[in-house]
Amino acid sequence: MDAEKEKQLPFLTGTLPQILTAQAARFGTNGAAIREKAYGIWQTYNWQDYLRYVRQAGLGLIALGFRRGEAVGLITDNHPEWLFSELGVQAVGGVTLNLFTSAVVEELSASLNRIRATFVIVQDQEQVDKMIAARGKLSHVRNVIFIDPTGMSFSGDDPWLVSFRDLLSGGERLDCDRPELFPGELHRGNPEETAMMIQTSGTTGMPKLAMLSHRNLTAMGESWIRAVSIQAGENWISISPPAWIVDQMWGLGVALYGGMTMNFPETPETVLEDFRDIGPSRIITSSRFWEELASRIRVRMGDAGWVKRRLFSEAERVGRAVVSRQVRKEPIPLLIRGLHHLAAMIIYRPLLDRIGCANFLSAYTGGHPISPDVISFFRAIGLNLKQCYGLTEGGGIFQIQPDEEVKPETVGTPLPGVQVRIAEDQEVLVSSRAVFQGYYQDYQATEAAFTQGWLRTGDAGYLDRDGHLMIIGRKEEIIRNKSGDAFSPDFIETRLKFSPFIKEAVIFGEGRSFLTAMINIDFGNTGSWAEERMIPYTTYMDLSQQTAVEELILKEVRKVNEQLPELMKIHKFILLYKLLDADDEELTRTGKVRRRFVYGLYLKLIEAMYTAEKEVRVKGKIRYRDGQIGEIDTLVRVIEVL
Repeated sequence: MDAEKEKQLPFLTGTLPQILTAQAARFGTNGAAIREKAYGIWQTYNWQDYLRYVRQAGLGLIALGFRRGEAVGLITDNHPEWLFSELGVQAVGGVTLNLFTSAVVEELSASLNRIRATFVIVQDQEQVDKMIAARGKLSHVRNVIFIDPTGMSFSGDDPWLVSFRDLLSGGERLDCDRPELFPGELHRGNPEETAMMIQTSGTTGMPKLAMLSHRNLTAMGESWIRAVSIQAGENWISISPPAWIVDQMWGLGVALYGGMTMNFPETPETVLEDFRDIGPSRIITSSRFWEELASRIRVRMGDAGWVKRRLFSEAERVGRAVVSRQVRKEPIPLLIRGLHHLAAMIIYRPLLDRIGCANFLSAYTGGHPISPDVISFFRAIGLNLKQCYGLTEGGGIFQIQPDEEVKPETVGTPLPGVQVRIAEDQEVLVSSRAVFQGYYQDYQATEAAFTQGWLRTGDAGYLDRDGHLMIIGRKEEIIRNKSGDAFSPDFIETRLKFSPFIKEAVIFGEGRSFLTAMINIDFGNTGSWAEERMIPYTTYMDLSQQTAVEELILKEVRKVNEQLPELMKIHKFILLYKLLDADDEELTRTGKVRRRFVYGLYLKLIEAMYTAEKEVRVKGKIRYRDGQIGEIDTLVRVIEVL
């Protein structure tokens, strides 16, 4: 780290709103703190704007009756109002809980009641409708504050509903009447106070609420700044849900601490176009984003003419050769180096520019294991994608791959100020200033989360000879076959999902003589493949039952089997007639499979794969994409691989 940056770090202390105040004084009206795209136009907020809206939001809540120490629920998308609301609540001594906009009424009401939320700030009409549906159960909620009034169908005279614009106006009026109030409340804040609660993923039960202090998040920000050469004013784009620890860690930790510019895309569908507009230098998001982007690229290349396909294939082969030698720290022959440079000019750079990723200095993936093939694929075409590791209780991502030592199969080394060790039972343990305060109103779970002062991650892993961490998988999800051999289902599943035609895969085999899989096809890519071959279909279920599709997926599974040791090879699989869905409790809101629930739900299909049955009749209910519930009566075929 250079001397100038070192000088900047000591004054970045205090609560998150206090740090925002320091950054507003430092940058003033120079440079962008936040940018948002709306109706095709980028709107810019400087650092003084940022602080002003936070000030108005916090004071607006006080004007509505908010009292220090109360909790506020946030149900928002990736927009500046998320930051204004969250930091505004924290500035006046409140605690926030971000919830997923995709959550159903019952989930939202249960979470809001757990924390006794006195106010809820929501994005739009959809979320307002959920609050109105739950109104009778939300006895603690004094007001629901909505950000986007578009399409609102309720009467405007309901005092329970307040617009975000009116919230800001109320805060502005209070500020004029009592200009000393906000500085006073801001000064009362203590970095050790709880800033927010984050729901854990809840793969094995009801989500717990992890409490994170201001100190936890600023410590994580400082660690990232010390580890990565991030400069003030660099562009970061926020595309993961605010309810996920990753965007909280970066938005309120790294970006705020480092003086970065936060960018919000217009819609999830315009992300790649928005990439091209702003040329972000950093991005961190889920493995699913990179899996889907890799699939999209590979499908597009597969549909190109023979010449383009051949050029891309050869360029990728050269790129992988370079990546392989870099991992092994071997010299790169002059010929390969020259071919790689040529491929970068005529293949890689135009491709990355087309998908808006040409300016990335580094890109990170976390939240769920990702196939090393995906990492190698992107690095082969010139994108500096690196796998990292963390968890909500650890304050976010605390393990990253150094630029000079990227190993696709590992999650790298700890950030500065973070200690990681492996317990005797191979559980990964972590210690740092970013480790959470505990679980909200759950002393027993909090106590169980630590051993001798170290946070228990629940993941099994080991350190290689270079000190890089290799994650095997969740301890409770490790599969032991009939012979007692242990291995991680994630290891196999991530390799299956590298296929552009496989969206999700779940491996089974606990106590069995061989492994089986339940697979979700990628509806978009597989549908395009089917249409090109004039294969008719109507619904996802219809497409998944096509014989040609079964044969397509069989080839993909066999490709993966070729890479696996004998004990890990898949013997049979089924194509599930529906997509696994968080609304059906099959996935968490962050997209992780709830294995135990899925196993129990589809036990009949799973058991069939361990018999001589060739097909299974399924009767029941299915939720369609529009939310409608329908009856199904279909046959699911058991497909033999070996």
